Amino acid sequence: MKIALLGYGRMGKEIEKIAISRGHEIVIRKDANDVIDITLADVAIDFSIPNSAFSNITNCLNNNVPVISGTTGWLENYDKAVALCKEKNGGFIYASNFSVGVNIFFELNKQLAKMMSTLKEYNVSMEEIHHTKKLDAPSGTAITLAEGVIENTSKKDWVLGDETSEENSIPIVAKRIPDVPGTHSVWYNSEVDTIEIKHTAHNRKGFALGAVIAAEWILDKTGVFSMKDVLNIS
Repeated sequence: MKIALLGYGRMGKEIEKIAISRGHEIVIRKDANDVIDITLADVAIDFSIPNSAFSNITNCLNNNVPVISGTTGWLENYDKAVALCKEKNGGFIYASNFSVGVNIFFELNKQLAKMMSTLKEYNVSMEEIHHTKKLDAPSGTAITLAEGVIENTSKKDWVLGDETSEENSIPIVAKRIPDVPGTHSVWYNSEVDTIEIKHTAHNRKGFALGAVIAAEWILDKTGVFSMKDVLNIS
């Protein structure tokens, strides 16, 4: 499989190592302003920056190249990407996090939220920690976790910060510390105890492997998918 890497930072280089180890070829390595011929690739993997992601995705879909995107911070254009994918009969996967472990954590988070939904004694809050080069805050992963709680409880939205005056909002603390791949915690606090679930990434390999698995999966498929489709999570 011939892969275009759209974004060649630390994640792009990690994806390259795993893709090559699985027998694939990297035919494009794109930094922000590079001009490329995307048609040289069988599939594209976008881990770029928020200002570049939508342009990268659009270029792929307009040229019938399926695209995997793990870039966050561009989702105001997500609906446009979905519409273009359907118009062009293309293939597209966006995930806030491609790690297999994190996607299991997403499902655990939803199940816990369902269990806690009627227990008014508990207040839910979240914390996410990433490296200092992470441009968006809170992270896409943290937002996905918050959305999982909102879907299954009476919470209506999330706010960035360690507290909120709104009863129906979820506070999310976002910390940036050098060389932290990603740590996410969800707490349910009451006067008598605290329930915590937590995912800690030890390195970027899990994210990179998931992205390559998604690229292998989407080849020759058309439609808009998620990691739940890739991992066959019902």
